[in-house]
Amino acid sequence: MVVENKKACDKTSWKFFHRSKVIEPSELKEKIRELKCAHKRIVTTNGSFDLLHAGHLHTLYEASKLGDVFIVALNSDASGQSYKGPERPIIPCHYRVQMMAALSFVDFVTIFDEGDPRKLLEVIAPDIHVNSAEYGENCIEKSVVESRGGIIKLIEKVDGLSTSQVIKRVLACTK
Repeated sequence: MVVENKKACDKTSWKFFHRSKVIEPSELKEKIRELKCAHKRIVTTNGSFDLLHAGHLHTLYEASKLGDVFIVALNSDASGQSYKGPERPIIPCHYRVQMMAALSFVDFVTIFDEGDPRKLLEVIAPDIHVNSAEYGENCIEKSVVESRGGIIKLIEKVDGLSTSQVIKRVLACTK
């Protein structure tokens, strides 16, 4: 008789738990249909969220309070590299997905491969899409979100906290 490794099969392990919050891109349309049929107010935000820090947490938490369901759309590694450069993101996508899923105030996480989130937002048609105030009222997401009946909500950045600033500080410590 073969005895299976109990830890490998434990459905309460982190390996399995975090997956309960992940919406695969191929499943996104159906999940959104379910949420909208249940009359859920959907809030979205997107980004790489590389080197997760307190500034990210502030924005994510504030966004989560604006509706019934909060979906974080993460740039895939290729998508992140397309606008951040070949050295970024530092943390691979599958780990960034796990970090987002660990946050109690994040309901779902999905991934997109495009250089910007507009195609994804056409599918989700969120009631509210949250951006950092640094992107302004006329962010690239605005036309898609508003054309589907949603609004853009801007949240102020936490001064002194950005992934680029964290990287600079780490590099300064290594000199």
